Amino acid sequence: MTDAYRPRRTVYIASLVALGGFLFGFDASVISGVIRFIVPEFSLNEFQVGLVVGAPTLAGIVAGLTAGPIADFVGRKKVLLFLAALYTVSAVLSALSPNYETLVLARALGGFAFASLGIAPMYIAEIAPHERRGQLVSFNQFNIMLGFSAAYFANYFLLELSQSNLEWVQRIDMERQAWRWMLGLEIVPALVWLFALWFVPETPRWLVMKGRIDEARRVLSLVRPRERVEKTLGEIVASGSSSGQSLLRRLREVLSPRLRLPIVIGIIVGVVQQVTGINAVYFYAPTIFEQSGVGTNAAFAQATLIGLTNIVFTILAMVLIDRLGRKPLLVIGLLGIIVSMSVAGYGFQRATYELDRAEVAALDPAIDRGAIETLVGVRYDNDLDFKRAAEAALGRQMARNHQAELVAAAIEVNPHIVLAGILGFVASFAVSLGPVMWVLFSEIFPNRVRGVALGITSVFNSVSSFAVQFLFPWELAYLGNALSFYVFAALGVVGLIAIVRLLPETKGLSLEELERLLAR
Repeated sequence: MTDAYRPRRTVYIASLVALGGFLFGFDASVISGVIRFIVPEFSLNEFQVGLVVGAPTLAGIVAGLTAGPIADFVGRKKVLLFLAALYTVSAVLSALSPNYETLVLARALGGFAFASLGIAPMYIAEIAPHERRGQLVSFNQFNIMLGFSAAYFANYFLLELSQSNLEWVQRIDMERQAWRWMLGLEIVPALVWLFALWFVPETPRWLVMKGRIDEARRVLSLVRPRERVEKTLGEIVASGSSSGQSLLRRLREVLSPRLRLPIVIGIIVGVVQQVTGINAVYFYAPTIFEQSGVGTNAAFAQATLIGLTNIVFTILAMVLIDRLGRKPLLVIGLLGIIVSMSVAGYGFQRATYELDRAEVAALDPAIDRGAIETLVGVRYDNDLDFKRAAEAALGRQMARNHQAELVAAAIEVNPHIVLAGILGFVASFAVSLGPVMWVLFSEIFPNRVRGVALGITSVFNSVSSFAVQFLFPWELAYLGNALSFYVFAALGVVGLIAIVRLLPETKGLSLEELERLLAR
């Protein structure tokens, strides 16, 4: 690249960095198609399923604490390159895992790369002009949605392919090992991102923080008009530098009364984003749809609708975030989340469960027909009673291994109500909490302590995310489908009240102006 400014260069750089969002989305949601296969293969219980799903997020808690300070020390670009390498190694090990323990460890390794969720938006915010910062940071969220969609479509394609009876499919044993191909496919985007990151510069704000003013000026000349370079550079220099500050000193500043409001806002938004149930939906989408009785292949197909809805409404958020503003989008989105989760809960609440002989005859031959005879013709008013009766008849592990099939055979429900609730929730999230949280995280903290502050807020986000992923199988088993979704709706009400009361509008302000506003 030459030193001549071209307006599209910032978009180009942001797009390359935002590929990390695609990787996160793919890594996070690909497990949704794997669950159905590994439960019987490794004889997993609810908590083991939760740990397989949540292991990356658990590791991401450590990554969230350390990645920001490390990025302050060695630079944003170097950390992103390391994270891309971690994604690659994790995908290889996950696909080759011989047992449950190895799979958990392999996915946890990839979880350290989840730090890209915070570092990539921070990079983009530090290189973007303030009038387009919201839109460009949203590139990362858009790529997350693309990654989710790609994983859902890949899972559905591989499931269909594994059932095709093609000779080459049987030769590679895909019929039994489709889940390994689902996990291994991540190697391709991981290598693409690793290669792409070599072509992006370091951010000017980090270069200033390290006293490398001339290099910062050179990068700014690539992404700003010539007449704005010195003004922008002066604002960055005036905002302060942490190059001479220890980590402990920066941590003390983050926890000082002056920064109390941005930290509280970051923690609240980070927790609300997760406890309203987004990763329960993303990571367990086929499981949820199987619970509504549509069958395995249809459940995988419906999961692709989540991906498409995500893309459409994330694009809408990118259009609106610098026009309508951050706070209005959050309020609108949370209202939609509350209504949608309530609709999904109502759909499951209306369901009843009853097996007849024709349905029993079509079940997997591995299910003991004699044992299940006690369930035939008995009507159950909720999923909990039916699941308990199935466990009593078949034994706990056998009932778990075939739970989706048994529920699909017995349930009488309007699946369109459940589908409408889930898609409404995804649309509401994609236009609000999804992109807005990362935009806020990238702009509400001062430059000199941004890495440390991002680490603290990301940890709260990751802990909440892990709790949802880990506990959701247990919630379905012991609270039931309806109550699980009503709990998410109630938490949305709490989050809406907190955000309406505390969050100021941040659109259209430079990072330095925001620092002065929030400090007051």
